[in-house]
Amino acid sequence: MKIAFTASGETLEAALDRRFGRAAKFIVYDTDTDAFEVIDNVQNLNAAQGAGIQAAQTISQSGAECLVTGHCGPKAFRVLSVAGIKVYNTDAPTVAAALEAFKAGTLEPATSSDVEGHWV
Repeated sequence: MKIAFTASGETLEAALDRRFGRAAKFIVYDTDTDAFEVIDNVQNLNAAQGAGIQAAQTISQSGAECLVTGHCGPKAFRVLSVAGIKVYNTDAPTVAAALEAFKAGTLEPATSSDVEGHWV
């Protein structure tokens, strides 16, 4: 299974980015191989609008089945839901800590967005 994480850097020790649409990077971790790839999200960092929707499309194209992030807005949440991608919110300090929590089953899938649009 592939799990996408919002990240501020390019390693599993990077801080988990609390933002989804304007996260600096996405780390897509494959639980079958224990390998990961880094996807740059620079095109959405300063977008006037639509960052969440475009980021959701990027996650969908990555093949991820789940997204672990700090927060997810309503438009992005809808796009992810339609794509069949489950969203998990966490306050874990790093991607590695979020991955550990996911693997331990302590994260619950979100049933809706947890912030308003254009949250920074």
